[in-house]
Amino acid sequence: MFKDKTVLITGGTGSLGYALTKRLLQLGVGKIRIYSRNESKQIEMESEFDDSRIRYFIGDVRDLPRLTRAMEDVDIVFHAAALKHVPVIEYNPFEAIKTNVIGSQNIIDACLHENVERAVCIGTDKAVSPFNTYGATKLLMEKLFVTAENYINKDKHRTKFISVRYGNVLGSSGSVVQKFIKQIKNHEKITITDPSMTRFSITMDEALDFILESTVVGKGSDIFVPKLRAYNIVDLKNALVELLGKTESEITGIRPGEKLHETLISLDEMRHVWDIGNKFVILSSKRVMGKESSSYQNITKTESDKSYSSDLAEKIPSQDLKRIISESIPMKN
Repeated sequence: MFKDKTVLITGGTGSLGYALTKRLLQLGVGKIRIYSRNESKQIEMESEFDDSRIRYFIGDVRDLPRLTRAMEDVDIVFHAAALKHVPVIEYNPFEAIKTNVIGSQNIIDACLHENVERAVCIGTDKAVSPFNTYGATKLLMEKLFVTAENYINKDKHRTKFISVRYGNVLGSSGSVVQKFIKQIKNHEKITITDPSMTRFSITMDEALDFILESTVVGKGSDIFVPKLRAYNIVDLKNALVELLGKTESEITGIRPGEKLHETLISLDEMRHVWDIGNKFVILSSKRVMGKESSSYQNITKTESDKSYSSDLAEKIPSQDLKRIISESIPMKN
């Protein structure tokens, strides 16, 4: 799937972009185009990756002509660009719509114009029954990718639009793990929003495996969701304290727009969910009606009367949580 292909990553200077670039280089891609609007991060990334296969494009997903030019002769697009900090977006909703919604529409238009092979958008649990503006914009991104098939002329276009959905990557930039680690190292109080809060756990390597596998098996217009375990925020705090040293904590209350638990599949979506091994696939209604579910190997219908939520999912034991953190995140004192 990836060998000798030309790949474009929007938002390529972020945590996922870095990790995805490294993995794709190992898989033997022909070229990688990093598309982002932050020149400082591009320079920083260029100094870290000494590889002639990488090119850096300054541009914004809001700019369709620039995006279209960047996609010339591209085979695969990974759409990771987004405004994603919940409190910032609650204060600046117009800007989030321009980037997360209109920007995603531009991705689709550019992919169709340049006839790319596959386009994969990176979704989030916050798109499920959205409680904040960020979640609402990412839900619209998913809807655009799922319905993009409506604009495909099969005699002219080969593009398959694929959506993947998962929660925050453990230890990624801006995550609660990094925040707790910084507070412990600075001997500050650990700020816990709500002791009953739960989150799904996925490491960067697991996220990459999931994204790339979904890219390979995706038939277009479907949403892929990984099978994950979850943790309680207090258990996470205790694991980090055991690894790094004791410090005090305080309860600060949930931030505006923040959810108590993550939901990766809503109860209403469960009617369209199928099990394909290590992940779920939410089939578009068109594919279900056309009985195209059989196009996936080893697929079985999921029967559940509950949503796929972090408060209901299997919890990670304390020792496992410490091991996962230690293996995934550098934590030198």
